[in-house]
Amino acid sequence: MNALILEDDELVGELLETVVAGIHQGANVSLARSLSEAQQLLDSDGRYQLYLIDWQLPDGSGLDLVKRVRAGDRDVPIVMVSGRSDRESVLRAAHHGISGYITKPLDVQLLHERLTKLVPAVEPGHGSADEYLKASLNSVVQLPTDIDPADVLELIGRQQELSPAQLAERWREEAALTARLLDVANSSSFRRTGKPVESLRDAISNMGVAMALNQALALALDVAGKIDNPDLQAQARAFHDMALQVSREAQKLAMRLGKSPSSFQQAGLLSRLGEMAVLKVLNQFTAEGGSLNGSEVEQCIGQWAQDYGNRLKVHWKLPLSLRDMIGAVHFLPKDSTREDRLVMRAAALIAGGQSDSDDCQRLLRRIGLELKPSTEESQYGVRS
Repeated sequence: MNALILEDDELVGELLETVVAGIHQGANVSLARSLSEAQQLLDSDGRYQLYLIDWQLPDGSGLDLVKRVRAGDRDVPIVMVSGRSDRESVLRAAHHGISGYITKPLDVQLLHERLTKLVPAVEPGHGSADEYLKASLNSVVQLPTDIDPADVLELIGRQQELSPAQLAERWREEAALTARLLDVANSSSFRRTGKPVESLRDAISNMGVAMALNQALALALDVAGKIDNPDLQAQARAFHDMALQVSREAQKLAMRLGKSPSSFQQAGLLSRLGEMAVLKVLNQFTAEGGSLNGSEVEQCIGQWAQDYGNRLKVHWKLPLSLRDMIGAVHFLPKDSTREDRLVMRAAALIAGGQSDSDDCQRLLRRIGLELKPSTEESQYGVRS
């Protein structure tokens, strides 16, 4: 099922999204924060089975969207969400054919009950996985993790102005992230004294804001825990491990070249973004009764990973330079001279066990490094 939520308040929007996802396992939820954004979503992919629409918006009235939807579909469920509770407002909205009216502040239990009655059950097995992926492409804008990668990327974009204390305050309710950062801060690589690090703020201070943000991004991109299908879950873990390995190798190369490793790590972590998104959608497909075999999964990933990855890169507003570095993990034109791209391609080959290949050795020479026959971390020597 595809649902469109039009709500300018970020917290209310996230709450509505959570309720919809809880009612309908595998729902594709598109969240718009303005009337114009919702209109654009309808223009690009107007097939939704549920609408939750706020009345008062920064750029107009949610009733305008209600009128547009009802002009083409008299039956699709539309729930108006508004701070207006007077009888005149309710009647005015009802005149335009809404299916329900919920007032703010939201009563989650009431909302759950109303939506459960409105949202029809999904008949299993409709269409193929390929058709499902095609239909879902324009509505998939996030990965199913507890931490939104878009939020982490936004923080990364302004990391120079963030302090450990500010990050600690922002993340104080994120139990999984806190545990991860404490584990990293207490590892041999970062621990500075014999006394263990016990607070989130101290953990971030120990490793630095940039490293803490990259650890948060790695966790945000780990979708395996939110995928129910065992086969798809195993693939999600494998792709996440691949991304982590590329990130680690890119970090090593960057440091040997005397460069800040942060952007190289990020490119590595994001290098399997499309595959993760495809697996998320395939999990929704199976949750709604669709069936898959191993060859179909591989075919879908091969056909759709790039499209879904590009969709997320645009939605998350990734800088063009970062997108190019991510792309170099998978393909590098022979005439490419940008050092950051050469590093990412070399890191991908090393992570894939191809460090001895002619391509990898040639790339290392082009960036002024050579691969030493050693299993230690510092295995890249700078050529004089």
